[in-house]
Amino acid sequence: MIAQATRIPQDARDNTIVSVRDLEVQFQTTDRRATVKAVDGVSFDVRRGETFGIIGESGSGKTTIGRALVFLLKPSAGAILHDGVDPLALPRKGFQSHRRDYQIIFQDPNAALNPRMTILASVLEPLELARAGTRSERLARAREAMDRVGLPQEAGERYPHQLSGGQKQRVVIARALTLRPKLIVCDEVVAALDMSIRGDVLNLFAELQRDLGLTYVFITHDLAVVSHISERVAVMYLGRFVELGPTEKVSERPLHPYTQALMSAEPRPLPSSMRDDHRIVLQGEIPSPIDPPSGCRFRTRCQYAQAVCAARTPDWRELMPDHWVACHFADRPNFSPN
Repeated sequence: MIAQATRIPQDARDNTIVSVRDLEVQFQTTDRRATVKAVDGVSFDVRRGETFGIIGESGSGKTTIGRALVFLLKPSAGAILHDGVDPLALPRKGFQSHRRDYQIIFQDPNAALNPRMTILASVLEPLELARAGTRSERLARAREAMDRVGLPQEAGERYPHQLSGGQKQRVVIARALTLRPKLIVCDEVVAALDMSIRGDVLNLFAELQRDLGLTYVFITHDLAVVSHISERVAVMYLGRFVELGPTEKVSERPLHPYTQALMSAEPRPLPSSMRDDHRIVLQGEIPSPIDPPSGCRFRTRCQYAQAVCAARTPDWRELMPDHWVACHFADRPNFSPN
């Protein structure tokens, strides 16, 4: 028997393309004696047409969220709704068709491309698997996608090793575009690129969003990338969000101690007389997601930690319009070092 698809009210989903509620993703260790809590109780919405950024240290769980959003990973608990619909409640064919609207681009284009396939064959492959239209229509869509990302048609006869890193990333972007998705998860998509071409690729994403009405979830550890491309950003630490808000507000006035430390480490292109060189240095290593600290997970590295931080998990509070934080003391005077 097929389960009824979960839905949310129309007025609540008009501007929401993805709704995540109490998401948990857990993994068993190889010896099956412990559980890794990669994502542990995260809730957020992605608004239609926006770029939603997620930043955090390696191992924070941001890539796991990205994979779960497109159902490459099945949630251990909680719900992910696409346009108000739970994809897991759809029949098999309906689920496969539905997933075409939600694509992901990974960090390493070399791993995403088959070295034995020409570039045109790689771009064409998703359409072939989906059996979308006739052969000539599929070829036309593949060539159109290549043209849209700035690849010359003659590149279609080449192989991945004959292209630069930036060109290969454009191929991967073109592959995702062939299925005409509504949302694309971008997982560290410029991390492997030279600094000289990062800007070109980021500008390409912005152009595609403007022309095609795309929605992005942009996962990165690079604050400069988030500031350049995202309208809103979520800061993740050890499987949970600690802060979420408009990118400009989070960058200029971070509310959480972890966000403050991240921002203090970001180089700023200003004369020395205008720079605030106060650097917050975090002590210790990020705890294990197998046995995270009680209460606030950041407390073991936080300069403001008190007894309540170990005793009670901080509430997720909206301290400013659309600006959320999980910290017991974020609303107290003189809390911020800024």
